Amino acid sequence: MKNLESSWHGCISVRFCASALAVFAAFPAFPVLAQDQSEVLLKKVVVSATRFDAEASALPFGVSVITKDDIARAGVSTVNEAVIKLLGVPGRVDYYGGGDYGLDLRGFGVTAGSNQVVIVDGLKMNEADLGGTRLAGIAINTVERIEVLRGSGSVLYGEGATGGVIVITTKAGRGVSRQNSADLYAATGSYGLNELRANATLASGGFSLDVAGNKRQADNHRDNFKSDVEGSSVQAQWSNDWLRVGASYADDMLDSGLPGSLTAAQYQSNPSQTTSPNTTGSIRNTRQTLFASAELGAWQVGVDAGQRTKNLDSLSSGVSTYQYDVDASTLALRAKNEAKFGNVRNALTLGHDQSDWKRTVPGAFGSVAQQKTSAFYAQDEVTLSGGTRVTAGYRAENIKQSDTFTASTNNDQTAWELGVVQPMSDTLSVFGRVGNSFRLANIDELGFTTPGAVLQPQTSRDLELGSRWKYAGGRVELRFYRNNLTNELGYDPTVVNANSWSGLGANVNFDPTLRQGLEIESQHALTKNLGLQLNLGLREAKFTQGAHNGKNVPLVAGTTVALRADWRPAPAHSVSTGVVWVSSKNVDFNNACTVPGYATVDARYAYQWRNVEMSLGLGNLLDAKYYTQAFKCTAGVTHGIYPEAGRAVTTSLRVKF
Repeated sequence: MKNLESSWHGCISVRFCASALAVFAAFPAFPVLAQDQSEVLLKKVVVSATRFDAEASALPFGVSVITKDDIARAGVSTVNEAVIKLLGVPGRVDYYGGGDYGLDLRGFGVTAGSNQVVIVDGLKMNEADLGGTRLAGIAINTVERIEVLRGSGSVLYGEGATGGVIVITTKAGRGVSRQNSADLYAATGSYGLNELRANATLASGGFSLDVAGNKRQADNHRDNFKSDVEGSSVQAQWSNDWLRVGASYADDMLDSGLPGSLTAAQYQSNPSQTTSPNTTGSIRNTRQTLFASAELGAWQVGVDAGQRTKNLDSLSSGVSTYQYDVDASTLALRAKNEAKFGNVRNALTLGHDQSDWKRTVPGAFGSVAQQKTSAFYAQDEVTLSGGTRVTAGYRAENIKQSDTFTASTNNDQTAWELGVVQPMSDTLSVFGRVGNSFRLANIDELGFTTPGAVLQPQTSRDLELGSRWKYAGGRVELRFYRNNLTNELGYDPTVVNANSWSGLGANVNFDPTLRQGLEIESQHALTKNLGLQLNLGLREAKFTQGAHNGKNVPLVAGTTVALRADWRPAPAHSVSTGVVWVSSKNVDFNNACTVPGYATVDARYAYQWRNVEMSLGLGNLLDAKYYTQAFKCTAGVTHGIYPEAGRAVTTSLRVKF
């Protein structure tokens, strides 16, 4: 019980979380402030993170939604930036200069990317190695909405979804009626930034064509960090009142300098310097998709088939030092039946997922690695006459892995979940969910272990409890979660390893670990022209047995806060500002070194004149000196630092036709 009721800084415990839920359940009894505000009727939030459209308030887990309007008001330029600034999800800067960040939904640190799934227009984008999913390569001007499913999504999305799921839907992929339109955006700013985005929709009858393009060049905030990003996409589709079919193509390209990490002394003296002035890298991505969906009586059916490629090349003084090519194909079949039996409604979802991922490393010491996955899942939701919703789901998945230098593996894994949503009144409901999830060692992890070691699948017993309250001026959602992990997969730099040139470090199965936390998400209309949004997260990630017992998992921030305000001071004028605070996090397994906590402020002013919007944006307004990425600890001093940018000014012009 000691491990299960451990505290955050001695004050947040399981008992505290239970008490907080009880307090929150009683909170509506208190009078609402700002009684002079206009009545605000919250729109019903419909999400697609459940494979088919569903009302967010009916789900036994939390889903945070970022709309295209939220993206426009905040002036963010990538999916990563939107999730960090609008939801307060902590991120770690990528080594490339294209604006990518590793997102950590629920405290997994270095392995966060392997414990969450990314879906783009219905298809899974995760890699089967440690290469990561390049979210910044998805052009922000094509995004309709971003849905962040909090907690395990293993029943619907399979392996590696313990921490959550990020679902990105493009404007063309939304599947609603289209109309002729065009949008042109141009920006210039600090650190040599020049950016151009354009997109257009042509529609006639049931046919529509969506095209988009983007180009961004920047010197960025360090020497040898200059980047050049460009991309394009096209999607054609046809639909009538029961059928939708179409095809799409998208590509993105990144060329960037790789400035390298800094020691503590280098960071203090000159954080903009480079330690690798002649190192560069490039990434090329392409995606092709065929899709169809139909309504056949009580059934909704859909299919998404995709093929994508990824080419990465790192160079030193123009000579390639590491290169690989990824070729992946994905097939997703889904069906949903809705029926009513008296006063009871039933919704049954069935599906099949199949993927084939292959990575080729050329050269004399090259290799070929492959992962094939096949899965079937079923989920049933029963809604009783009183409004109680009960959900049960199950998934069976087979994963085959092979590599030139390691033995082939064949694993069968299952996931299940049971959830309930109980309305307490017209404005208040409580929910809960239990289940299990799993992850397998990826291709890179399998390739570097101690002699003779066989990495076991990681499993997690998952729990989530929460409460939702909506009122005339806003809404509040409170969530408590816990993941008890067995055989967690990760890299341990302290383990003795004869296969390592230094004699230390290997990918291992850790002794039992724990993730638990409390999340608060709130929106409130202070007046009809001023809205506030708060996202607060308290996280604990600890080793509960073994050599690291009681230590914090590296690179997990215990507390995150994101507070935003959107204000319309006068017609045609708008102001959006936000504060993000992230607490300190440990770098090493002994918890001797830290990445210091930091706070950043951003602000954006926009003026709308007819179909033209002019804006001025300020990033890191207070010019905070901080970093999000570090990986070395020497004698209690943090090294391996990747600094973040200082204050940045961006001016932009948007024209809509």
